[in-house]
Amino acid sequence: MTPGDDAIAALLGGRHADPFSLLGPHAGPAGTFVRAWLPGAQKVLVHDLSGKVLGELKPVGDGIVEGTMDAPPQPLWYYARGGGGEWWVKDPYSFGPVLGPTDDFLLAEGTHLRLHDKLGAHPIRHEGADGMHFAVWAPNAQVVSVVGDWNMWDAKRHPMRRRSDVGVWEIFLPDINAGQAYKFAIIGPDGERLPLKADPFAFESELRPATASRTAAPLDHDWRDKAHRDHWASVDPRRVPISIYEVHAGSWRRGDDGWFLPWDQLADRLIPYVVDLGFTHIEFLPISEHPYDPSWGYQTTGLYAPSARFGDPAGFARFVDGAHKAGVGVLLDWVPAHFPTDAHGLARFDGTALYEHEDPRLGFHPDWNTAIYNFGRREVFQFLVNNALFWAERYHVDGLRVDAVASMLYRDYSRKDGEWIPNDAGGRENWEAVEFLRAANRAVYREHPGFFTIAEESTSWPGVSKPAHEGGLGFGFKWNMGFMHDTLSYMAREPVHRSHHHDEITFGLTYAFSENFVLPLSHDEVVHGKGSLLTKMSGDDWQKFANLRAYYALMWGYPGKKLLFMGQEFAQRREWSEERALDWELMDAPAHKGVAALVRDLNRLYRDTPALHASDCEGEGFHWAVVDDAANSVFAWERRAPGEPPVLVVSNLTPVVREGYRVPVSADGAWREVLNSDAAVYGGSGIGNLGEVTASDGAVVLTLPPLATMWFEFTA
Repeated sequence: MTPGDDAIAALLGGRHADPFSLLGPHAGPAGTFVRAWLPGAQKVLVHDLSGKVLGELKPVGDGIVEGTMDAPPQPLWYYARGGGGEWWVKDPYSFGPVLGPTDDFLLAEGTHLRLHDKLGAHPIRHEGADGMHFAVWAPNAQVVSVVGDWNMWDAKRHPMRRRSDVGVWEIFLPDINAGQAYKFAIIGPDGERLPLKADPFAFESELRPATASRTAAPLDHDWRDKAHRDHWASVDPRRVPISIYEVHAGSWRRGDDGWFLPWDQLADRLIPYVVDLGFTHIEFLPISEHPYDPSWGYQTTGLYAPSARFGDPAGFARFVDGAHKAGVGVLLDWVPAHFPTDAHGLARFDGTALYEHEDPRLGFHPDWNTAIYNFGRREVFQFLVNNALFWAERYHVDGLRVDAVASMLYRDYSRKDGEWIPNDAGGRENWEAVEFLRAANRAVYREHPGFFTIAEESTSWPGVSKPAHEGGLGFGFKWNMGFMHDTLSYMAREPVHRSHHHDEITFGLTYAFSENFVLPLSHDEVVHGKGSLLTKMSGDDWQKFANLRAYYALMWGYPGKKLLFMGQEFAQRREWSEERALDWELMDAPAHKGVAALVRDLNRLYRDTPALHASDCEGEGFHWAVVDDAANSVFAWERRAPGEPPVLVVSNLTPVVREGYRVPVSADGAWREVLNSDAAVYGGSGIGNLGEVTASDGAVVLTLPPLATMWFEFTA
């Protein structure tokens, strides 16, 4: 075979690295030479896109047709006849590239912040034709083809153009519409064909167990949430009420058929429910596409695609807009800490460790059997920063809660000696991950005023919620894992033992203002045999409910923003499972209904009382009144805000009623009892202080109900 024959053979075998050099129109001394692969065609007429005939192509074997035309190279349209049929087809190899030198420069520099407009599959009009532009980063591949419904998943049909300087492959396919399943067929550097890969930038995916990406129409939602977004852009989130309802979208409720509710039905039920309970935000466990339901979305293969489990992406946009119009923000759990090794996903994407590290001591997570992003690689860095920006821009989400930050910060996280590699200075810090987190936070705070980020960070890394330009990680808030752990440990103890563990409540106040904290009672506390929050409480059933109510009232009176996982607002008895809906029938029982009523009142008072939220993150907003009464397991403090009446929070965490209990206060006069977790309307015994007490000589004398927390607001 001649070299030309070798090239054609490689093309027909789907192994030619530069199909644009063989196919399409090429200027030559005898006119423009045209070659196309049209199996079955016996006669082909070449047209321009207006329909004008420019020439004829004839078969030369193996489905190849060739000829010349008396016109310069341009986008071409073929009319073909053969085998008793006829068809029209536009030639993708007659169109020029879509990406330009600016894209190449920014990609190479690692500063491209519009990758989600460039990579992936985008319906566009290009050089006079409508179609789909595909682009994917696979720098070590020999050949990349796009395969899908339109080409019978044949990797030989549409090999792509390589932009060699940046390792991106692209092709414009005319007349491909939204709704088509597709993947990338990749030949790795060793010449082996890889399993078909889903698009890392796919905006829509097939419903599991299918794993293909889908071409998506532009999201043309008519947003009506300007007032909501303007409000959050105008406030300091540290000084306003934030009370978060954490939701797993697949198991909050189910349809009558037991299937997941689509976004519109979820909006109709969830948004009014959250508004009624007074939460300011809904936080979803990850909703980006993931193959395995029991991962809860934390092992995602499609960071840019809302999961097909709940309908199309437009449905999610309608949900967010509806929540915003109701005054409720939407937060998403975001998982840049790891990704699954499913064959269709990012793992060894082009036949090499592209998104991950080659060395498992850097690139493999022993806890989750997943891969770890190579944060030091600029293209991976860009991929993730762009994803954070994408959710803020495309879907107007109000913030991201970043999962497992501690696992990103430390090279030895969950590893034994010899299982990790120190940094260049010999330390355990992962400075590449630190810089990535800072860059992501800088980007979203700069580009989207009002947006905020929350870190789940379980160590004492300094400055998690300190601005990046001041040396911090740049998060807006950090989960207070210590509060959750210590206080739940305390509440699980029998009251007779609590006096010996008084510091499990008081210790948290020694660091409560070292970060901007969110107090999380999250999904992690009610799974894997841990039971529900109700079953964690000590005592008989009445005492469990009383303890839980007292605990919630203590938490809502404690400095920090609030987060409660779904079901715990009505004291779900069973621990949570992603396989079923919550036990909504419990809402018919008075004790459970009482807990829900308490949560509603806690949120209302927290929202409407500046002393309870305006200084959540500042030490001057908190003052101990009773800190050392371990013998009686009583705690009391004041919450304060500049120019606002203070609020006194008092907790009696034993089942003993205490009459004549003296509590120091900051002002003499009337203090109105605004909340009592022992009130009969919540299911309590109804013991209280007749609605108001009067302070004199710097103290109030109170009746403390059993296993209860009370709030008093200064009114004189």
